[in-house]
Amino acid sequence: MGERQLHPAVADVSETIDNRALGKAEAAGECEAPPQKSKADQTGGSNSRTTQLWLPLISILSVVAAVALWYVSTERGWVSSIFLPKPSRVLSEAMSNLASGQLLKDIWMSSQRVFLGFALAAVVAIPLGIVMAVWAPAKAIMDPFVSLLRPLPSITWIPLTMLWLGIGESQKIAIVFMGSWIYILLYTVESTKRVDPLLIRAARNLGAGDVALMREVILPGALPGIISGLKVTLAISWSCVLSAEMIAAQNGLGALIWQAKDWGNLALVLVGMICISLTVLLTDRIAIVIERLLLPWERHRRH
Repeated sequence: MGERQLHPAVADVSETIDNRALGKAEAAGECEAPPQKSKADQTGGSNSRTTQLWLPLISILSVVAAVALWYVSTERGWVSSIFLPKPSRVLSEAMSNLASGQLLKDIWMSSQRVFLGFALAAVVAIPLGIVMAVWAPAKAIMDPFVSLLRPLPSITWIPLTMLWLGIGESQKIAIVFMGSWIYILLYTVESTKRVDPLLIRAARNLGAGDVALMREVILPGALPGIISGLKVTLAISWSCVLSAEMIAAQNGLGALIWQAKDWGNLALVLVGMICISLTVLLTDRIAIVIERLLLPWERHRRH
């Protein structure tokens, strides 16, 4: 019996208890009329809907204002083009690299490295994190290694991975893996530990075995936290691949930014940075859609 099935069972018990208490109250003449919704409560819902409509507009206006400030400050000479190129220069650089196909190739290469390393990290860290959360000996075995590896940034693994794997694609994927799996592991352990113990005890009392308990209660209960951790770690994976590409790569957004720095082309540096932000934003939107499909029972908590 799963988490979604246990909630109605608990609710039935609560309803039975409430009905008995209500019957006693009616017999004693203590039953009161249900409170009526005030006008403030009724208008509160409409105000909330109006606020939700305005918030996206405020976000768009804030971006427009930032771009306008950038344009005015560079056009009027408040900021030297040596330190901040004009928006028209950045746009021109982006269009020329798109026309040549180099920018799309760099975006694809970086995205491929990120998602391969990220997927490998998730495949390893999520099952391990669940086992650590439900089985104390596994946590005792892994805790020393997690404590030793967690403080190390991904860039510290670059010399070793270059010696072990060379400077090919496997080296970049390994850097993403080493920089991501610890965070996915920690999110998974904490999310699994936070599953409601009442649901676990109720499932046990209803005769659920270990496999059924894991499949129907623990995994659905931990999944929202695990997905949140994956979304956070995906952004970290991008920082890992960029550091690897800046040191030992001929293509990718990290290599693009580093080469543009060597050429003194600050506009191209900004193009690479903007492409990274837009790519991460797009993947985050996709992750939100997937989350809504996987966790339909969580929708009410977002509103």
